[in-house]
Amino acid sequence: MEASWYSQPYPPEGASAAEGIRNQLGRPELDLLTILVRESAQNSWDARLPDSSVPVDYGIDMWTVTPAHAGAWRTLLPAGAPTNPDHFPLRNTLRHPVIRVLAVSDRGTRGLGGPTRANDAVGADRDFVSFIRNIGEPRDRALGGGTYGFGKGIFYLLSKSGSVLVHSRCRTSEGGYETRLIGCTLWKSYVATERGEDRRYTGRHWWGDTSGDVVEPFVGTAADAAAQRLGLRPFGPQETGTTVVVIDPNLDEFEQPTDAADYLAETIAWHLWPKMISTDGKSSAMRFSVTCDGVPCEVPDPRTTSPLHMFVKAYEVMKSGQGRGLACLKPKKHLGRLGLDKRIMPALERSRARELLGIEDVVHHVCLMRPAELVVTYRPGPKPPSIHQGYAGVFRADESMDEVYAKAEPPTHDAWNPHSLERPESTYVHTTFTRIGEALNGLLSLNGNAGQGAGTVALGAASSYFSGLVGGAWGIGGATDYSKPGSTATRSTDVDDDTGGRGRRTTKKGKASGGAAVGGGDRDDAGAPHGADDSTPRRRPRVQYFGDPYYEDHGESTLLVQEFRLPVPGPQRVRSDLAVTLPGTGGRETDPPIGATMPVLVGWQDESGRVHDGDPCVVEGSDALWRALVRPAPDTMTEIGIKVEAVKEP
Repeated sequence: MEASWYSQPYPPEGASAAEGIRNQLGRPELDLLTILVRESAQNSWDARLPDSSVPVDYGIDMWTVTPAHAGAWRTLLPAGAPTNPDHFPLRNTLRHPVIRVLAVSDRGTRGLGGPTRANDAVGADRDFVSFIRNIGEPRDRALGGGTYGFGKGIFYLLSKSGSVLVHSRCRTSEGGYETRLIGCTLWKSYVATERGEDRRYTGRHWWGDTSGDVVEPFVGTAADAAAQRLGLRPFGPQETGTTVVVIDPNLDEFEQPTDAADYLAETIAWHLWPKMISTDGKSSAMRFSVTCDGVPCEVPDPRTTSPLHMFVKAYEVMKSGQGRGLACLKPKKHLGRLGLDKRIMPALERSRARELLGIEDVVHHVCLMRPAELVVTYRPGPKPPSIHQGYAGVFRADESMDEVYAKAEPPTHDAWNPHSLERPESTYVHTTFTRIGEALNGLLSLNGNAGQGAGTVALGAASSYFSGLVGGAWGIGGATDYSKPGSTATRSTDVDDDTGGRGRRTTKKGKASGGAAVGGGDRDDAGAPHGADDSTPRRRPRVQYFGDPYYEDHGESTLLVQEFRLPVPGPQRVRSDLAVTLPGTGGRETDPPIGATMPVLVGWQDESGRVHDGDPCVVEGSDALWRALVRPAPDTMTEIGIKVEAVKEP
């Protein structure tokens, strides 16, 4: 065995230049790490084993080559490589005192099997030559995620030197197992002077066994030995799969490698969540992991991560009887199924991976996917009237339409472009977007009414009026704030009497309204600072509100939370005073109309996180901060009031 590099010269019949292959991904809007996750996971999914009960293990690991293995990297890999660093920058990379790598691996896949020479790959089993040798082969798996083999170019684009190592284990035609290891560089074409003559090279290079007439991968024990010297993770005796090692990945936009690892973990969740969730009692189709220098980085759980959990819910709706089929009428064709989920939601925290998808302050998007259930894109719909209101949708194409949507995708598989198709296929994609838009318009046109005096106000129409307030009137309910946007609201914490004191709020016009209010306050009703002598027997129980009510995720539901204290010591009976309101009219409903619901107190949460049941509930007055947890009524604005009275001693 002779380990060396082979640089491909232009043959008389011509060949593809490295620049052309690197540019086949076009100019994608997504960043390189996001494309890496999408393309590599798609390759792993398409390479899964026939036994569907075996999940695919997909991992991304970043590490610095240790001193124990750095010597092997600097002696094994430069052998026989071009000496001009402009033609082959990997030489300079390996001279750096620190060598960093990023490896994308899958297990539970079939590995890169089949012939190792392109001219021998005449059968269906040609994974090795498709990934290592050939460019642009059509997919060979029905309902697979990929279309053409351009996506592998992302590995070379991410490497600053355009270089990767490919370590794979596959089954042989005889039924055994074989390990393979080969290096690949894709940089740029060049002209080199050899023995006084100029010769053109394509810019494609392979590192492996050059003892024969064609560079071959190391196989068997030779591959295992070389991988061990380089510090690559070995395969188990009956384990198959592939690891692609990106040498010197471009992570310059991150301050620390751990920041890149966190971003990759979040990106996996947003782009691969359909493969992470278990349905119908089965385990998830894929399992994901990210590490940085051996330290695991947690991949978010889409079922418990906001707002991804909304898309999970929409997916479940899509698969259930509540989902709706979308169809084209002329020509008649079933397009796929759509599921929607709408809810009141907390304000979104900053997220680089999510914002790259165009999901910024509010969720108003439909996730598009083909039958392979890999995320294509998040298509935006009409914005709700408030940042506290959101909806998510999932559209999955019908299996009979998979080829149509696949042809509408660019090489990065992140859009459906009807203008790239001929009729009637372009009509199908156009109609898909039209039908989704019709469903979203229906979602935003609410039919619920709330009683107000002798008349009614349609909440769908009122929602735009409510949008400037604390809570919206669309979806699942909100918290009231009577002050108009831009006005000044203050907090009064006066005590009514010992039969139920309740905090009061005054607007700029001086009108008072009970319930949770704008602006926190920690002074008592006499103006004394909180913490002053509250132990005098003449002081009566009182409620001290803190801050505005806010939304908070609690599993499958979003609750309204109002923080408060009961500053007067002693046992006290606290109860909720909940109502729905119509701002601007002073209307306050405590009895629901026929068929309507009212806000419900879920419980009283103390500082330890324990939730106390009962309304009313007996608690001890102190400086402790309490939280009232309320489930809002659908299509209303919820007013949270809290009343308290002393518990008479026996």
